[in-house]
Amino acid sequence: MLENRKARHDYEILETYEAGIALKGTEVKSVRSGKVDFTGSFARFDNGELWLEDLYIAPYEKGSYSNHEPRRRRKLLLHRHELNKLRGRVEQKGLTLVPLKIYFNERGYAKVLLALARGKRDFQKKQDDKKRAVERELEKWY
Repeated sequence: MLENRKARHDYEILETYEAGIALKGTEVKSVRSGKVDFTGSFARFDNGELWLEDLYIAPYEKGSYSNHEPRRRRKLLLHRHELNKLRGRVEQKGLTLVPLKIYFNERGYAKVLLALARGKRDFQKKQDDKKRAVERELEKWY
């Protein structure tokens, strides 16, 4: 399981959704070996479909001419009613879809945990950091 830890720092998570992701063969091998970078990745609607943009999956080192493009758009697979609900929510001001995790379920399918999120302001990030530091200190003593 690969996790986007920075997303919880930069965004206020409102809801999460599990979506399938359409990967090519060498992408699956790279994801299984943990060669993924979430920096700047997000999901966007295009012609009624949901696409994951700017997710970096490193080229498979043993791949040849069939290797994939590292930052290509990848289609996300959700039920139509979930897509319609998400499109309505994303069109609200300030909401975006960011990937939190990529993992393989028990059947071996690649899944993405998407978060409907609102960006945090700098002062909110500082407040959260202070709160976490205080909680860590209290855990040390009790």
